[in-house]
Amino acid sequence: GKFDLATVYVSDAQYNRNSVFDTSPQTVRLYLLYNHWFMQTLVYVFIIVNLALALFEDPAVVPLPIWVTSTTEIICLSAFTVRMIHYAKIILKDKFWKDPKNICIIVVVTLSFIDLTIYGALKSTGYFAIRWSRVLRPLLLVNVTEGRQLRRAFRSIRNALPQIAYVFLLFMFSVLVFSLVALKLFGKRGLLTIDGSPYFTDYVDIVFDLYVLVTTANSPDVMMPAYNYSDSFTIFFILYIVINIYIFMSFFLAVVYSNYKKHLKEEVRQLVKARRFKMCRAFSLLQEARGEGGEPVVTQAKWNHLVKLVKPNISIAHRELLWSVLDDQNKGHIGKFAFVQLADLLSIQVITVKSQPHPIHICFPSMYNSPVSRFIRYVVHHRMFVHVYDLIILVNAVFIGLDEENPVVSNAEWGDLVLYAGGYTGRQILDIVFILRVLRLIRLVDTIKRFRAIINTLIKIGPTILTFGQLIVVVYYIFAMVGMELFKGKVQFFEPNSTSPDQEYCGNPLLKGTTFAKLNYCKNNFNNVVSSFIVLLELTVVNQCGFTAVTHISARIFFILFHIVVVIIIINIFVAFILEAFLVEYTVDKSDLQTSLEKKIEELELNVQQYVPFRPAIKSIEGLRLLYFPGSRTVDGLLQRMFDTEIHPEDFEEEEPENINFSNPVFDSV
Repeated sequence: GKFDLATVYVSDAQYNRNSVFDTSPQTVRLYLLYNHWFMQTLVYVFIIVNLALALFEDPAVVPLPIWVTSTTEIICLSAFTVRMIHYAKIILKDKFWKDPKNICIIVVVTLSFIDLTIYGALKSTGYFAIRWSRVLRPLLLVNVTEGRQLRRAFRSIRNALPQIAYVFLLFMFSVLVFSLVALKLFGKRGLLTIDGSPYFTDYVDIVFDLYVLVTTANSPDVMMPAYNYSDSFTIFFILYIVINIYIFMSFFLAVVYSNYKKHLKEEVRQLVKARRFKMCRAFSLLQEARGEGGEPVVTQAKWNHLVKLVKPNISIAHRELLWSVLDDQNKGHIGKFAFVQLADLLSIQVITVKSQPHPIHICFPSMYNSPVSRFIRYVVHHRMFVHVYDLIILVNAVFIGLDEENPVVSNAEWGDLVLYAGGYTGRQILDIVFILRVLRLIRLVDTIKRFRAIINTLIKIGPTILTFGQLIVVVYYIFAMVGMELFKGKVQFFEPNSTSPDQEYCGNPLLKGTTFAKLNYCKNNFNNVVSSFIVLLELTVVNQCGFTAVTHISARIFFILFHIVVVIIIINIFVAFILEAFLVEYTVDKSDLQTSLEKKIEELELNVQQYVPFRPAIKSIEGLRLLYFPGSRTVDGLLQRMFDTEIHPEDFEEEEPENINFSNPVFDSV
């Protein structure tokens, strides 16, 4: 009853779920089932299978019969339908139909069923058909309930679009003006490109070439005819590069960063307010009055039972530690202020490690405690031993980088290997061992304090990087599906040992004599989803494609649009988040809650650095050590730390916060 509902509130607060559900016992049980880890994992399995169907559908990497892919897709769509019905039984009806992400999933599933039916009917009768609904598949990944972080990334893009649009229009105005100047400056001089075509005589081609120059993909090729004609013409290109690459591209990042931070701060404020609202609801369910007219409190017994339900796998030592942080005066109960901090406290990483003696100490205690053994342990733990070991690693890396055919180097490698293990035979085994041991160079980096801080920061923002990785996959998938329909079969790849005459021009006569064919870019095609992803990756970093030569000049729109969406918008959003997250992790002090937890670990002598026996007063945690990792487990925790100084901890109103269900980017003003 009350404990189940309180468990839901605390769990929602911990993971920042914002669903407004019916509080009846049956609905609460359905809600707990809906958010069970197995159900969430199953959803992602069906999403991955649904996205992976592109590997087996025409144009396929591994072709499968239509009935196999169609049946698999029907199963996936049916699973999404059942998931939505389950969610509809939990959420209040008016909230369900007002939530754009639910509408989006229903529309995507419906359109997919319609497209699948039409495609199957046309194929069975021998007519040409296109699977147009495949571009909608990534929207399921974005709009499932578990895709909160991904939706936040899309909201960041949506919020930054208006300001980006102004800068982009000014940027395009600059490109158009420079193109006009280039036409008048070079168009009448009879210059030729390296393949013999006229140089800068068509205005549309000039605009495209100068836009590509912003990506540096055609530099310095685009300027060489003018440079060969006169050194003074380089002034034009220098001005263009400075203004449009270094100034305008920096403006894009500055605008994105400024707008990103402004909107993110308001969203995090609402996020924290919603979290506190949930925790206050949980507190009101478990509270009891202390004396007549006393403040409501939650006892330790109820708190322990609640934590067991919220985190069934939490150790007794960890639970005792969390309680001692909240109840620092050992009253046996806590008030609302302390109780509300439970969700934040559960997000701080604390790993329980069993304290066990060394195996040799167990099996051969006399040998382990002998003077020789104590001396060896002393030497190994000595700082000088660590430095010597690191020096051996560094020397080993130097020898691996040298010519292994040299007998001196080869013998040195074998001698160095003996210092580690010895007994290896065979050149291949030796190479594998050396490659694995090169990874120990990371240890050298870790010994430098500043390097260690940077590496730890990169590890902590790892979940964020994964979130934006999903965002890139979504965009890549959509562009890959469109690209395959536009360009499949236009470029063919031939194996190196092929004798086909078509190999010279990638199987398309329109590419004969082009730079694309001469550089053997034939494998850069949209003939399946894997090669499509590789081409899009090349365009991100950025490489020019020759697909306009085999289709139409309007195909440039596809590649320019991809560059705008991925490089100018998404990459800048990603850089903005990395900048802010890095500054937070690198410079901001720990929160009061983290500091209290760390102090309590040290006070109870439970940190792994301690080698003294545990205090017998805490019997429930005897025989354990606690390993503390400052920082948050979740991206939401990191976001809260970004604006921790601007969030007021006394804000514990029990009124439902405004806009508790954040708007979704799919149907909201896009």
